[in-house]
Amino acid sequence: MSTLARRLGFGDAVVIGLGAMLGAGVFVVWGPAAAAAGTGGALMLALLIAAVVAACNATGSARLAARYPESGGTYVYGREQLGAFTGFLAGWAFVIGKTASCAAMALTIGYYLWPAYARPVAVAAVVVLTLINIRGVTKTAVATRVLVAITLLVLVTAVGVGLWGGAAAEAGAAGPAGPFEAAGLLFFAFAGYARIATLGEEVRDPERTIPRAVPVALGVVLLVYLAVALVCLSVLGMPALARSTAPLADVVAAAGAPGLVPVVRIGAGVAVCGVLLSLLAGVGRTILAMARRSDLPSRLSAVHARYATPWLAELAVAAVIIAVVLAADVRGAIGFSSVAVLTYYAITNAAAWSLGGPKHLRAVAALGLIGCIVLAMTLPEPTVLAGAGLLAAGVLAYAVARRKG
Repeated sequence: MSTLARRLGFGDAVVIGLGAMLGAGVFVVWGPAAAAAGTGGALMLALLIAAVVAACNATGSARLAARYPESGGTYVYGREQLGAFTGFLAGWAFVIGKTASCAAMALTIGYYLWPAYARPVAVAAVVVLTLINIRGVTKTAVATRVLVAITLLVLVTAVGVGLWGGAAAEAGAAGPAGPFEAAGLLFFAFAGYARIATLGEEVRDPERTIPRAVPVALGVVLLVYLAVALVCLSVLGMPALARSTAPLADVVAAAGAPGLVPVVRIGAGVAVCGVLLSLLAGVGRTILAMARRSDLPSRLSAVHARYATPWLAELAVAAVIIAVVLAADVRGAIGFSSVAVLTYYAITNAAAWSLGGPKHLRAVAALGLIGCIVLAMTLPEPTVLAGAGLLAAGVLAYAVARRKG
């Protein structure tokens, strides 16, 4: 069996997109982004820059997913529109970037839920969520609905407490303004909308469903992020926000509701489980698409006879993530993920531009391509070099394999 079943409707697609985005930005990125931005104005500008680039990418992803409604996302789009090598580069960038992101999310779960045993908790989360994915995409969608609901409840609670009893914010800036580096980090929080496209082979009526679901999910998340950013700035101020490793918990504590801090921490751990659940599904299906075309071992293209899921690809991803979890650093994983994922979306925009069509859509694709390149190059130099090194290693392996073939 090599074809996945179309079981996801519009609501399922939106929820999976929300599950992939909500959590990462709210619970992980704000502190590093504030430190990079330096000032409150630069942080809000960075959020808008990241949202604009994400919207451009989302437009291109939706157009391409409607044209090529199968698993694999930009790996398939790049291959079909720009050639086999470009497709491979996109798929490789996605796999390494999102694997790093999965490791970061798993570690975040551990640090929130049980800091003293963060790594064992992270490993357990990877195992349990992988088993949910293997049992079927409809179970993934149902589980993600529950997790998204919990996430929104926690966010509403934290934002509401912050607005109701907000303390006086700490005055001053965290450093010189750097909106582009901060935007590169904040982009990590938006990247999950592509999860809808990577599940294209399992969406009903994809030509109509995907172009509708992607902008809806992205729009909802942007509104949530704006609300959270404003509350964090008004309650904590930039210096304290830049130092914070758990901004929403700090907001609740500063607003005079310390009893809710454990609730927010548990809610954060549960929310990030939703992010990891969606990430695992997307990476597994990209590996499936690459294995089908022999860009990865063809054995990984196996689809489970009962659950109609790429079970071997899912298990392979889980094994690599567990290895990274046992040796990785959360901040380094996030920065590295951003470089690789921005490379992936640069190829998305190039493929969307090659589709032709109305001038305004080609302009959106061009803006997205330029935006991805700029944001990737403004990330910290060690992160950029590490990402470039692993991308180059993949290209070298591809060239050797093709030469032998």
